[in-house]
Amino acid sequence: MRSMESFDIAVIGAGAAGMMCAAVAAQSGRRVVLIDHAERLAEKIRISGGGRCNFTNINAQPANFLSANPHFCRSALARYTPRDFLALLKQYRVKWYEKWYEKHKGQLFCDDSSESIIGLLKSECDAGGVAWRRPVAVHEIRHDGARFALDTTAGAIGAAALVIATGGLSIPKIGATDFGYRIAKQFGHRLIDTRPALVPLTFTSADWAPFAALSGLSLPVRIATGRGRTRGEFDEDLLLTHRGVSGPGVLQISSYWNTSEPVQVDLLPDLDATRLLLEAKAGSKKQIGNFLAEHVPACLAHVWLEAQRVSVDARLTDLPDRTLRAIGASLSSWTLTPSGTEGYRKAEVTRGGVDTRELSSTTTMMSERVAGLYFIGEAVDVTGWLGGYNFQWAWASGVAAGRAAAEFARGAATAA
Repeated sequence: MRSMESFDIAVIGAGAAGMMCAAVAAQSGRRVVLIDHAERLAEKIRISGGGRCNFTNINAQPANFLSANPHFCRSALARYTPRDFLALLKQYRVKWYEKWYEKHKGQLFCDDSSESIIGLLKSECDAGGVAWRRPVAVHEIRHDGARFALDTTAGAIGAAALVIATGGLSIPKIGATDFGYRIAKQFGHRLIDTRPALVPLTFTSADWAPFAALSGLSLPVRIATGRGRTRGEFDEDLLLTHRGVSGPGVLQISSYWNTSEPVQVDLLPDLDATRLLLEAKAGSKKQIGNFLAEHVPACLAHVWLEAQRVSVDARLTDLPDRTLRAIGASLSSWTLTPSGTEGYRKAEVTRGGVDTRELSSTTTMMSERVAGLYFIGEAVDVTGWLGGYNFQWAWASGVAAGRAAAEFARGAATAA
């Protein structure tokens, strides 16, 4: 019978958070094994940012993250900042650039490709002597009060500390599973309900019929949903699709959206649409279709007027003020109630996850139920905005757990 391999720390999940954690722990002098079930390493990093990996956002702050326990992320984000990750890139001579236009200021991408980030993380792991076990599946995990025992397709593995970095449910075609959530439940942890986030919104065929033909149309909007502390509002681009809406603004707001709640869209975010129409009526003989086409795409203007039962050829001067006010109000507050989302297959991240109220309040990421057990990255209930924030959480939570697990394992070794 094959004997059990022994390590100080076992990390399950060789994605962004897992590799960062393993590297930090191993470079602290601990014996670390990194386990992953996938054939290809870090596929989610590879496909991110159009293949150039939006690896952080220089402006990342706790306010850019959603959680049922909103203050939990503060400590980890403060201890490992975007500038810390940039220092690591400089060490490996990885070139990067910032989105140049104001709306996306702060998003950082690789000059070359996402492979630069994957290579850097792998090199950091190798520098610490991390033992790689992939593709390897974990069948069972046990804990005897002192050490963890893992039954895997590569044999039995034992460790004083265990880190779960297996991500969420997003993009199952590249291997996403509920493994991390199952392990959390096994050891008595609560989960915050999971759902797709940073995902397109959809509508019933009947509700969306007037706009389906406009698929591919994009325009800047102000989009909002929710109220009070749960309200989200963004000035971003909206993209119309065959089934609903997408684009950066919609992806952002999807993280705030709850089923059956309306979404408000201002199609003229920098203008008072009603005032614009009433003032134009007094000094213009233009047809309303042509006038609106100066402010929104012509095809959308025509569909919009048709929905309002107003002829595109009607002259502004001939339309009653009440009609212009109704058109203006609809442009400023287009109210939509999505029927759903495109689901995990199109979601960039998973909202919800392991309840952070049961993880260390000092943000070591360690379970308060089982000593030596850690949850990091997308597996926990911390979800960032679109634009590099979720990678920054991966780096920050990975570093926090890597340092803490190394210290825990050191103490366990001393006690033994």
